[in-house]
Amino acid sequence: MASRLLRVCGALRGLSAGRSPLGRGPLRLTGAARSMGAGGIPSDEEQATGMERKTMKALEKGLDPYNMLPPKRYAGTKEDPNIVPSITDKRLVGCICEEDNSTVIWFWLHKGNPQRCPSCGAHYKLVGYQLP
Repeated sequence: MASRLLRVCGALRGLSAGRSPLGRGPLRLTGAARSMGAGGIPSDEEQATGMERKTMKALEKGLDPYNMLPPKRYAGTKEDPNIVPSITDKRLVGCICEEDNSTVIWFWLHKGNPQRCPSCGAHYKLVGYQLP
């Protein structure tokens, strides 16, 4: 075990000195390597992969795939109700009726016509939402 470790360490020392790990001439690196000297640090767009890349692409197109942005403000009237997205036909909604109020008025919102908050009278409408 120790001899294997020493051989690996010797091979790594050879790499840092610019020699081949097998001792057969100089080490030749092929392919372009991006380093700080070659072109700087890669940007987030160049480095992102997987779900992070999909999310960044969607945000560039103006989409909000995971509801990360703050919701649009509505007047809360019957003509312009607050929109509440849901994947089901009903959803529990909490309304803070006054700005300085510390209590929340909870009520069920059902799909269909806009419904009013029982305390302050603000209107809410449930709309269907498809998961990404």
